[in-house]
Amino acid sequence: MNEEQRLETNQIKNDPKANLDRLKNMDSDELIGKYFQSTYQPPNLKKAKKRLKKDVDIHYDYAVPEDMKGIGQGKKFLIRTYGCQMNEHDSEVMAGLLTDLGYQPTEETEEADVILLNTCAIRENAENKVFGEIGHLKPIKMENPDLIIGVCGCMSQEESVVNRILQKHPFVDMIFGTHNIHRLPQLLKEAMFSKEMVVEVWSKEGDIIENLPKVRKGNIKAWVNIMYGCDKFCTYCIVPYTRGKERSRLPEDIIQEVRHLAAQGYQEVTLLGQNVNAYGKDLEFEYGLGDLLDELRKIDIPRVRFTTSHPRDFDDHLIEVLAKGGNLLDHIHLPVQSGSSDILRIMARRYTREDFLELVGKIREAMPNATLTTDIIVGFPNETDEQFEETMTLMKEVGFESAYTFIYSPREGTPAARWEDNIPMEVKKERLQRLNALVNEQSKASMEKYEGQIVEVLVEGESKKDPDVLSGYTERNKLVNFKAPKSMIGQIVPVKITKAKTWSLDGEFVESTAEVL
Repeated sequence: MNEEQRLETNQIKNDPKANLDRLKNMDSDELIGKYFQSTYQPPNLKKAKKRLKKDVDIHYDYAVPEDMKGIGQGKKFLIRTYGCQMNEHDSEVMAGLLTDLGYQPTEETEEADVILLNTCAIRENAENKVFGEIGHLKPIKMENPDLIIGVCGCMSQEESVVNRILQKHPFVDMIFGTHNIHRLPQLLKEAMFSKEMVVEVWSKEGDIIENLPKVRKGNIKAWVNIMYGCDKFCTYCIVPYTRGKERSRLPEDIIQEVRHLAAQGYQEVTLLGQNVNAYGKDLEFEYGLGDLLDELRKIDIPRVRFTTSHPRDFDDHLIEVLAKGGNLLDHIHLPVQSGSSDILRIMARRYTREDFLELVGKIREAMPNATLTTDIIVGFPNETDEQFEETMTLMKEVGFESAYTFIYSPREGTPAARWEDNIPMEVKKERLQRLNALVNEQSKASMEKYEGQIVEVLVEGESKKDPDVLSGYTERNKLVNFKAPKSMIGQIVPVKITKAKTWSLDGEFVESTAEVL
């Protein structure tokens, strides 16, 4: 960028009110070439799908850049997170990076000097929420041109999203992808001092950066990434493109992190991965999720969960280890997506209805009291009434105690997005309504068996509806509300269930118990 362009860009960024209309009339290529970093390369979904053989490097040498130390003193940041637990954990890392630079967190938009939107691309509704929020930030940016606004996460990995921001929201200061989080200090510096829009999105998978700082939400439960990316390429899913190929952390690094959390007094960890039970398949030695969990059983932390698993990778060794119990909980989230083998085939799930039921049978045999929950998509292209009925009967046969249910949403760049979305919306909504009614029925039935029983509840804090009531979750992930001293927060306590509702339980705190469900 020459001096004339730099001066013009500075004028645009410092006086956005006077220049927004002019920028809106430019196409994205002109914007990229004239006003933004020459290093920008649009994310390329075709390249993202190529699984390179190059080994992923692991780095342990992160440090705050010397020229950024203290840059945030007296300033505040706000991170808004959309989507899955992986995004929540990514936000904890970004909060850690900003805190290391001297920034302090705030929940007030008007107080923030840096606002990051950590986005989700899995469904159209999630993207619409983000673009709505970007629009709401525009007048705040107009009043405070020094405010740094960044868009990151999965949406940033989509070329169409980047182009839309460039064309319609030029007041945004930074766009960076899921593989660029560790470079937040450098990107922030460029946004602050160059006054140019900073766009850095790598299509290629990033390395594993082990010692990034984190600011965790609370000190009771913690997320622990054990792997990144996905190699499954289900025809409807954008995640393999936005998160890259599967990359596993080394077992010793995960074990050390969990031990550290246990020493800090955390009561529960949840192991995270896009397909968490594919863990270890890319390692140079034979080691899987079952092996890792067998190691974590020996650590003095009360509860260990994992999410989200894929039926294809749920092997017999994993079931065998889970059946040992201890701190390994038998609440298993197992997304099935459809009960029809034909729909599963065109989804590229690579298992049949019969395969799934055989897996459920193995789990039930090893863990008779296990709680199974799932994800289901309705209205996938060409789904017939009969195929939807197969989903309904599978829901009943498995006895899922809860389910996340969704209407199919085409994602640009996926194979399914090229197919005709030929199920009328009124049909999709009717199917979703029927499915949700069944989910509610089964959830309520599963809750009712707890009435009169005593369960162990990890107390997370005050109820959102009543500060005099505490709330927490059982080992099988059932929400329980009860009255007890605030000193119980952060502890696992016995609670006798007095009333079952569809999605939660009411109970009474008990001092001691001989039998816990």
